[in-house]
Amino acid sequence: MNDFSDLKGKVAAITGGSGIIGMTLVRGLCAAGVNVIILDVKPERGEVTAAEMAARPDCGMATGIGADVTDRESLLKARDQIREKFGSLDILVNCAGGNKSTATTAKEFISGNEKDLKGSFFDLDIEGFDGVFDLNFKGTVLPTMILAEDMVKKGSGSVLNISSMNAYRPLTKIPAYSAAKAAINNFTQWLAVHFAPAGVRVNAIAPGFLLTNQNRFLLTDEQTGEMTPRGKKIIAATPMGRYAEPEELVGTMLYLLSDTSSFVTGVVIPVDGGFSAYSGV
Repeated sequence: MNDFSDLKGKVAAITGGSGIIGMTLVRGLCAAGVNVIILDVKPERGEVTAAEMAARPDCGMATGIGADVTDRESLLKARDQIREKFGSLDILVNCAGGNKSTATTAKEFISGNEKDLKGSFFDLDIEGFDGVFDLNFKGTVLPTMILAEDMVKKGSGSVLNISSMNAYRPLTKIPAYSAAKAAINNFTQWLAVHFAPAGVRVNAIAPGFLLTNQNRFLLTDEQTGEMTPRGKKIIAATPMGRYAEPEELVGTMLYLLSDTSSFVTGVVIPVDGGFSAYSGV
């Protein structure tokens, strides 16, 4: 069967399920009949999406549970709640992530004779780096360490990580975020090998560029709605000539989580409009 019907009735947890990408993935999972636990440091945000799913016919149910992806005790409590209400998980989607201004340079480049290094790499806050790595990389490793254990014990399941185009080709200004996403790619491959004999697959999606709450006003002018110079660079480097829509990630997600891809593990699939294939010439 290639219609994703094997997903119906399965139980999935998704971190970061209240963001633009996360909410879209939740909707896609529920539409496929999956019962979804939305893990968020503010569980009421997950409950808003859960209420939306409850109003839709022929959907899996959704519920919000509080969890901080960087805090072990918080995740252990969430696991206990999941076990009590749903039993073991079948699917884990690690979608939590983000960047910090303190780990972002104001300048794209510095020249060799530049006197003022303010706004360059040398002006970054190492605590900002720590925060970005904690949220993106540790926030992928730790939930997997705690929530995938039951999948390994029962001998089946699937983990899906959300990477980024920055993992392949780091963007200027955001060294911590790019490096953290690159670490997720490597971890995805490592864990896929480690889990393979236990029957648990591990894959990732690397989205291209979407307009999100985090980057909207870096890529579009808040007053005019026109693209900023940075936004124009991204579109020029994307052969399909536009940003992705969050819904365009859903098909790849369902493919990687379903039995349709039963012999696929350790891959990172770009959904990027050709960005990663384009040399610029």
